[in-house]
Amino acid sequence: MNELIKSLFEKKSLALLGFGREGRSTYKLLRQVLPQKMVTIIDENAEITADELLKNDPNLQFISGKDCMQAIDGFDVAIKSPGIPSNTLPKELKKVRLTSQTDIFLQCYGSQSIGITGTKGKSTTSSLVYHILKNAGVNTLLVGNIGIPPFDCINDIGYDTIVVLELSSHQLEYISHAPHIAVFLNLFQEHLDHYYTYLEYQSAKFNIGKYQGPSDYFLYNQDNETINQLLKNSVELETQSLAFSLEAGSKTELRINNECIELHYGRRVINLYDTSQGQPLKGHHNLYNIMAASAACYLSGVSTHQIGLGIKSFNGLEHRIELVGNYAGIIWYNDSIATIPEATIEAIKTLQTVDTVILGGFDRGIEYDILYPFLNNNGVSNIIFVGEAGMRMQKEFSESGVGKISIYTATDYKQVVTIAQEVTQKGKICLLSPAAASYDMFKNFEERGNVYKKNVRELSPSHE
Repeated sequence: MNELIKSLFEKKSLALLGFGREGRSTYKLLRQVLPQKMVTIIDENAEITADELLKNDPNLQFISGKDCMQAIDGFDVAIKSPGIPSNTLPKELKKVRLTSQTDIFLQCYGSQSIGITGTKGKSTTSSLVYHILKNAGVNTLLVGNIGIPPFDCINDIGYDTIVVLELSSHQLEYISHAPHIAVFLNLFQEHLDHYYTYLEYQSAKFNIGKYQGPSDYFLYNQDNETINQLLKNSVELETQSLAFSLEAGSKTELRINNECIELHYGRRVINLYDTSQGQPLKGHHNLYNIMAASAACYLSGVSTHQIGLGIKSFNGLEHRIELVGNYAGIIWYNDSIATIPEATIEAIKTLQTVDTVILGGFDRGIEYDILYPFLNNNGVSNIIFVGEAGMRMQKEFSESGVGKISIYTATDYKQVVTIAQEVTQKGKICLLSPAAASYDMFKNFEERGNVYKKNVRELSPSHE
């Protein structure tokens, strides 16, 4: 990695775009390899100049302020952090070459990496892959969008290490290298506030397979219309493509037959996992995640026996259809990760007895048309709207025809829980599944979920 860093940046004028978690990680590695290299940090926040990590570095300069990203075309190369929205960059770049920590990492370690992306499910699937590999005794690491920058783990990577990478669209946007095994779970409207167009978001995701070679594997969800359209409109991939589907009678390489996940590989049929043995992850949508994870692990050399043990011992992740408990006679669930309507629909389908659903948050302009008729026809009695997205949803829902559903609005999550306690039928479910981003009131979906759970747990009595 050190020689690669030198060859890429030693003789180039270099800028770091953003100084968040990944930007700091990139800076640390650069300073290990090129301690005398002049580096420019471009970040809207001028206060980073006082950061303890930077204060004794004489080979630094800063560009900050609202329009700071307009300066990037003055450099030979810029390393972009995922948190920098693409629509804040100049539309046309004549000089600078944009790259990312992900691309540099994949250039060095792509041959021993499993990369997982999708609008929803990537954290769960990445964590499940890591759990199966680790339980099977494989030397493995979990990094990427899960919260650990890849550069932070370079010293832990050996020749036999399998690196599981959770990859967001922001991490995939400026890559020209790919993981050995790529998993593309699904694709829906998301992050429209970060891109000029929805197609740009789709194209960024599709990069996960675009740069693979003939010895690599591309696992993709054939039941997702947007992924299928991308495949039809793109140059044929050079990788080994393995489609997965839950449709009855499917002839994809990965399919369900008599409750068993089968991999049809060449002339062989491998029974990866019998779902009748138990599915710790609730919901139809999680079958896709289990299917993709089991195939990725098998292609990495894990036995079907070990795959089964790993799946059955996996407990799932926080904020994903998470049972909070039975408080005041109501069953409370936290699905704060649900930032698009498709995720909310899957949560309600999974739980089945949802009486109250909490919707809203930051408004990114995504479409909610599929959500309104679903809510009217699936037993929901109450909706509590919150945030700007909630106010827009309330207006659109009212105009589409509310049916027998009672509508409420709240200004904060203490009020949300108070209203939910008053209106939710005893013995039924109140579900936080907002179908909107969190960063109107919170720094992320985790904080939103934790605030919700705290307010719920302050109710009494509890029958957890």
